[in-house]
Amino acid sequence: MKNILVIYYSQTGQLKDISSNLLQPFENKEDYLVDYYNIKPINDFTFPWNPDKFYDTFPESFQQIPIEIEKPPTEILEKQYDLVIFAYQIWFLTPSIPVNSFLKSAYATKLLGNRKVITVIGCRNMWAKAQQKTKLLVEKAGGQLVGNIAFVDRSPNLISVITIVHWVIGGKKDRKWGVFPKPGVSDEDIQGASKFGDLILNSIENDKFDNLQSSIQKAGGVDIRPFIIFMDEKANRMFSIWSKLILKSSKNRKFKIKLFKYYLLIALFVISPIVFLIFCLSYPLRLTQIKKKRELYCGV
Repeated sequence: MKNILVIYYSQTGQLKDISSNLLQPFENKEDYLVDYYNIKPINDFTFPWNPDKFYDTFPESFQQIPIEIEKPPTEILEKQYDLVIFAYQIWFLTPSIPVNSFLKSAYATKLLGNRKVITVIGCRNMWAKAQQKTKLLVEKAGGQLVGNIAFVDRSPNLISVITIVHWVIGGKKDRKWGVFPKPGVSDEDIQGASKFGDLILNSIENDKFDNLQSSIQKAGGVDIRPFIIFMDEKANRMFSIWSKLILKSSKNRKFKIKLFKYYLLIALFVISPIVFLIFCLSYPLRLTQIKKKRELYCGV
């Protein structure tokens, strides 16, 4: 009997749906048992988000400041697992606060230590830098990262900004005004997650994970868009400055958060289209750099 543990935190249920579909190939296998552990903060975040609360989580999210979480069930802590599926959301280009809090807790060492780990991301589109942060924490907890699958919103960048805000603030995963596409990972991609489950099943049955990530890449499991990577890196630098500024003093926090909100809106809807045009014009000069970044962010 082989045991698989799915660790996740999801406010909307999207990551649970992705994980369940991913592991469909294991459902009718008598030799496999799948457990789910939902990370639970002591003081959880409400959904849908209050707009002020949403932006107020930014500095602690980006600086990866942990909060207290509930202890995982004893039966999960005591069981020996052959593989861990670690599914997470991204908040402000960083693993969400509950996920980061788990990774920095003693529970992470207990559940990830000396185990093979596959990360599964559910996000809008920018995941590369967040995954680098997750890699470091998984390694620190003693886990061996053998695969990564990124499920993203395939809508154009600015369209996905509008639809995701409609979802997280309004609480409805539907077509805004009946015109915009549905927010989040598409139903088709969620339902098709089992194709990656087949690859994982083949690896675990043969006890060979060396080529798993390359197989995931070939199956479309890591969608690398050069401009999105470029923006992810640039935004991380700016977010570092803003988050440190806000956390430097509690004085005028609300005012500084409001300034950050306006900066973010201007960066998304005014600056990024200009930067995109410049990026496209200079694309031929970036080919070597793009190849290196693709290798970095696609791998484990």
